[in-house]
Amino acid sequence: MLKFADLIEEHAEVLAVLEALDAGKLHSWAKMGDIPGAANTLRYYAGAADKIHGEVLKMSRALQGYTLREPIGVVGHIIPWNFPTTMFFMKVSPALAAGCTMIVKPAEQTPLIALYFAHLAKLAGVPDGVLNVVPGFGPTAGAAIASHMDIDKVSFTGSTDVGRQVMQAAATSNLKPVSLELGGKSPLLIFDDVDVNTAADMALLGILFNKGEICVASSRVYVQEGIYDEFEKKLVEKAKAWVVGDPFDPAVRQGPQVDKKQFDRILSYIEHGKREGATLLTGGKPIGKKGYYIEPTIFTNVTEDMLIAKNEIFGPVMALMKFKTVEEAIKSANNTRYGLAAGIMTKDLNVANTVSRSIRAGIIWINCYFAFDSDCPYGGYKMSGFGRDCGLESLHNYLQVKSVVTPIFNSPWL
Repeated sequence: MLKFADLIEEHAEVLAVLEALDAGKLHSWAKMGDIPGAANTLRYYAGAADKIHGEVLKMSRALQGYTLREPIGVVGHIIPWNFPTTMFFMKVSPALAAGCTMIVKPAEQTPLIALYFAHLAKLAGVPDGVLNVVPGFGPTAGAAIASHMDIDKVSFTGSTDVGRQVMQAAATSNLKPVSLELGGKSPLLIFDDVDVNTAADMALLGILFNKGEICVASSRVYVQEGIYDEFEKKLVEKAKAWVVGDPFDPAVRQGPQVDKKQFDRILSYIEHGKREGATLLTGGKPIGKKGYYIEPTIFTNVTEDMLIAKNEIFGPVMALMKFKTVEEAIKSANNTRYGLAAGIMTKDLNVANTVSRSIRAGIIWINCYFAFDSDCPYGGYKMSGFGRDCGLESLHNYLQVKSVVTPIFNSPWL
């Protein structure tokens, strides 16, 4: 695993190019963020590989017991197209450390980099048959993994609808356990004691990073009414200055959407927003005649029953709303079927504590956003799924507990 990490760093340029070509991601960000992050994730779990152990039990009878944590077996990883590198290693690294063999099905939109990682794994000395990359479509290759009688565990990241299908297939085959990291409609709550300029920067990054193709995007932004007008003005100014274009241009901050299907889906949601009566503050249109580029788009006068406030769009589209009280903010934040992430911006520690404990989501960021780390578990509540990626929680996804018990005869104590 450590050699594998070294090889990723040695091949950083070609990997960053593949990431940009396949997914439309910014080449500069892939080289600075995703690729080094993959190596760091591998090293984190390599450090955990020789620290997997059970417990000695204090039995209530004349017995001695202990537990073992054993590899769960053959794992099927089904990964999405929005973060091909990051998701590959969030799944593969803990499974390797746990001692599992695995089949990785990359998304059909972005198979290239996964195949290159399989090549590097072989160069690193990962034994044949341990890490297998099988490109294919969801209804065929993905369905085969989810329903296979000899696959012992499935880890899936993707949409809630497909997550249901994976879970059904697992249940009707060999009852294999599943981990699901699914959709999100994450709220960002901005209270009126914060610096407006900083808050506008964070809100914009929260929805436009990776062209909005990120499950934890802060697509619902709630601003306390005392600073709302000033915030809206700043936000629109910054959105209009946001540079969209060629992902190989270092001045660009937003590349193209992954494919025409996603491009059309985002534009259809923008039309829904207009029809339902939301006010389009800025954006809302494709850019140019070639490629799948969309302007940063912000709607206001949004109500919580509108599709743009309820559904995961997975694109650069923000629903901007206002609130009066802490209680109202909490209620709005929780008014969703999803529960993946949330952000809070405030200088008041009491507000931060109250709101963070009140929102039903798997990760809460206070005065920051996208604050991921190898050691920080990440996953959803409600229809955002269950199971955790990252941290030792993820390692335990790929282990099962065995208890071993023997009798004790003539022991002077128990």
